[in-house]
Amino acid sequence: MKLEKGQPGYIKARKLRYLMLAVAEFAIVAAVFILGYMQTGSRMNLFTVAAAVGCLPATKMLVEFITMAPYKSIDPEKYKELEEKAGLLTRAYDLIITSTEKVMSVEAVVISGHVVCGFTSNPKTDETILARYIKTTLKNQRYDKMTVKIFHDYQAFLARVEGMGNIAAVQKPDKRRDQAVRKILYSISM
Repeated sequence: MKLEKGQPGYIKARKLRYLMLAVAEFAIVAAVFILGYMQTGSRMNLFTVAAAVGCLPATKMLVEFITMAPYKSIDPEKYKELEEKAGLLTRAYDLIITSTEKVMSVEAVVISGHVVCGFTSNPKTDETILARYIKTTLKNQRYDKMTVKIFHDYQAFLARVEGMGNIAAVQKPDKRRDQAVRKILYSISM
């Protein structure tokens, strides 16, 4: 089963895929170079050129892997707990938000109405920079007056999710709007 962006386990699956592709592509490059050298006895041949050009996609896969390597997927226990508490809310998991300044991970995002809350356990993720970037991106897409809050403390995030869930039970959120906000978040993540 292919994991889509926003599903739990996406980062882990993507890292594995990028690593396997990089290894396979570099193996093909090495095989082409060795074949050319064995046939001509010199590295001055078209096989060497083909191997050099083949390094470009292999390097791209390696860079993608290196970029994702420090980040991890959401813990399965936290995922189950969030699914129970945020049943009425729009959710997204395992996002790596890429801004022009930084690459920041968010393990879980919950969206309801004009509120976007996220949780990250990565201490290198700056909560204020990430929240400001998401809010600016949403504002540029004509979603004004959005409240964006990123938490490092899981219990505080969970309490906020429960509160949002209680409000959603009473006010019935606009699912189309929430899903559109989620798509915007997908568009700024790897």
